[in-house]
Amino acid sequence: MQGDYIIQVKGLHRTYDTGKVKVHALRGIDFAVKHGEMVAIMGPGGCGKTTLLNCLSGLDDIDEGEVIIEGVELHKMPDNKRTEYRARRMGFVFQLYNLLPVLTSVENIELPLLVTGISPAKSRTRALEALSMVGLAEVADRIPAELSGGQRQRVTLARALVNEPAIIWGDEPTGDLDSETTTEIMDLLCRLNKENRQTFILVTHSREVAERADRTVWMRDGMIVGES
Repeated sequence: MQGDYIIQVKGLHRTYDTGKVKVHALRGIDFAVKHGEMVAIMGPGGCGKTTLLNCLSGLDDIDEGEVIIEGVELHKMPDNKRTEYRARRMGFVFQLYNLLPVLTSVENIELPLLVTGISPAKSRTRALEALSMVGLAEVADRIPAELSGGQRQRVTLARALVNEPAIIWGDEPTGDLDSETTTEIMDLLCRLNKENRQTFILVTHSREVAERADRTVWMRDGMIVGES
């Protein structure tokens, strides 16, 4: 059973204590994702979608439960090992790109590789290959301000893919894009998903994004309330 799944979540709880009020953001989540699956997570604002993504990826701590990624219980890892694991096996795509404005496209993409100790020459080669993969080889030397929104998101995607991760997490990856560019980005994500058999978990408000996923998980009030 475990061999079929890259992500397994059991009884996941997360509570935030502001000092004045406790917010029970996740309330007993049970969830599993198969290798190579593309899953969309939908629900109203404040229902816990981003918190779930952050807890699954190890960006946020959990209060109770298990998050098992590739057979390893993520939150039992020491912080440094968890950070190293994320750098090697995960990629992240956010709505607001998170590109460093003073770096060129290729420099932004190679940064995760340099941080993990890969040589500058090899990092540059792989970054250029990732840019070509997303159809933007010609913008290697441009800074983010010189790119359109769609191009910036492609650069972000190239950065997420450059370490050849097993899982790519997207938090509203098309939220800042018009409908035409959303379609282009989703065409690209679906192609990479099929060609590379990478697993994609996408938090989204977009019906178009959800329709392209293999499965949509619906959340409300910190719980999973259905799938489609």
